[in-house]
Amino acid sequence: MKVLIPGALRSYTGESHVDAEGDTLDQLFADLDRRYPGLRFRVVDEQGQLRPNMRIFVNGLGVRDMQHALKPDDFVAVVLALSGG
Repeated sequence: MKVLIPGALRSYTGESHVDAEGDTLDQLFADLDRRYPGLRFRVVDEQGQLRPNMRIFVNGLGVRDMQHALKPDDFVAVVLALSGG
């Protein structure tokens, strides 16, 4: 499936879009980490949860459950939430 990588994480992939595999978001990020070591840690914390500043969209739907089922033709967008004051 296609995965959109935010600018802040492109130093890992060198590309804005990459291909990845997995039946769940957790498996998808494991696959991405095999290809791009260190990427998963920037998105997923030590407890296996999405970091608070990360947003994941599957086919445009916001998802936070790492066990969310994926299909091979899904489009996954990883988005870095902005904050400030």
